[in-house]
Amino acid sequence: MVTASLVKELREKTGAGMMDCKKVLTETDGDMEKAAELLRERGIAKAAKKSSRIAAEGLVVAYVSDDKKTGAVVEVNAETDFVAKNEEFKTFANDVAEQVVKENPANVEELLSQKWIKDTSKTVSEVLTDKIATIGENMSIRRFVRFTSNGLVEKYIHGEGKIGVLVSMEGGNEEVAKDICMQIAAARPEYLDETAVPEERVAKEMEILKAQAMNEGKPAEIAEKMVKGRINKFYGEICLVDQPFVKDPNIKVSDLLSSKNAKVIEFARIERGEGLEKKEENFAEEVAKQING
Repeated sequence: MVTASLVKELREKTGAGMMDCKKVLTETDGDMEKAAELLRERGIAKAAKKSSRIAAEGLVVAYVSDDKKTGAVVEVNAETDFVAKNEEFKTFANDVAEQVVKENPANVEELLSQKWIKDTSKTVSEVLTDKIATIGENMSIRRFVRFTSNGLVEKYIHGEGKIGVLVSMEGGNEEVAKDICMQIAAARPEYLDETAVPEERVAKEMEILKAQAMNEGKPAEIAEKMVKGRINKFYGEICLVDQPFVKDPNIKVSDLLSSKNAKVIEFARIERGEGLEKKEENFAEEVAKQING
């Protein structure tokens, strides 16, 4: 059964019209993924993007060692934006990033069990509990990424802790590393290069691109040629080295790296609240409930 909530969800993910969403959901028996693909094949939706509603508050912070060989980017969540701006919360979040760099926990669970570097009489978990009691709001250390490098590690924080980027690079210098960090923050690459894209992801994209070409009335052999051209655009959107450089769109990131004798080894991009959804309150409904007892 196709419900109104399913139609709404598909519309938010794809930007397609309500009736188009309802139609493809009916055709696919409510299968969200297949419906989104069908919209793309028909040229109604450009991409099946996940909902962009970022609801969780908090900060993304980063810390890099003085020798630029080790770094970490960490997301620490809180309930409200007000607390995220609290100096005590900010200090705690930055100290957590330093802890990750210096103590190298394997995961969040191990991090919480470690002795707190600022006060070894307590564990990180105990300090977190203390902060919750002091600040008066629930908080959590959600995730982190840590890199070590024979070259250098660089960080970049955008929008007062909304987005954090960490890059491990060989060759080049801090300036080009910072440019790459800003590129990642702005252009949201999913992979380093074409070799990192899963084969099934490429096959599915080529299938969709071929269906689009066929729906445009192109013969099969022409459609095949069109797909080969369009798949390069796909790589240019999701692969870091194939993206146009944000500071100079006339060159690719790979051209910039080559000119600086630099190579990106790995990168991480963390956006605050990504994948989380905060309860949305309808003020009018809330008032009505109170009036009606």
